[in-house]
Amino acid sequence: MTQIHSFKFSPFEENTYVLWDDSNDCVILDPGCYDQRERDQLQGFIENNGLKPVKLLNTHCHLDHVFGNKFVADTWNLHIETHKGELPVLEAAPRAAAMYGVTIEPSPVPTVFLEEGDVVEFGKTKLEVLFTPGHSPASICFYNRAHSWVVSGDVIFLQSIGRTDLPGGNLDTLMQSINDKILTLDDDVILYPGHGPSTTVGAERRANPFIKGYAAGERF
Repeated sequence: MTQIHSFKFSPFEENTYVLWDDSNDCVILDPGCYDQRERDQLQGFIENNGLKPVKLLNTHCHLDHVFGNKFVADTWNLHIETHKGELPVLEAAPRAAAMYGVTIEPSPVPTVFLEEGDVVEFGKTKLEVLFTPGHSPASICFYNRAHSWVVSGDVIFLQSIGRTDLPGGNLDTLMQSINDKILTLDDDVILYPGHGPSTTVGAERRANPFIKGYAAGERF
């Protein structure tokens, strides 16, 4: 059974996820730990549960999702895995941090690039890579088909969608990603987003005002 635990980190209240199964191998996904207290919290959880980090994954590379990349990579000797289209976003993170008045440790450069259709494996777990650009140039989601959940980054949230006014964002592209990759999944699939509480595909299909409004011709 694959388990998932979330932390709310940084002034941006970003969701960092730890995924693990009976093998005790674990994946750290979008480490947003911003300060030493948050780094200690993440490390303490992993050590207290006897987990072995084997992968560091980024859904996308906006600064709030990569604050902890260097810490995680250095602490557990991991290489970053993300889509190659996110490299310009990662390179711009220090400039973005300066604009927001926050600090960031420069992230290591990813060495493993993931594409649509790839399968990330650790322990007994498989995560299918879904290519979902629009919020960022090359955002990806990670779909656990066996247990019916998706770590969706900033593509879709409870009753909302990712913003598209940042460099590389595009509303039409984002909505195409949501329609083609998220709303085609079963209603009971759980969505674990980059901010806020979890939701389900069915709940967002029925009541997400942005999805319903876009389908009706609204643009926001």
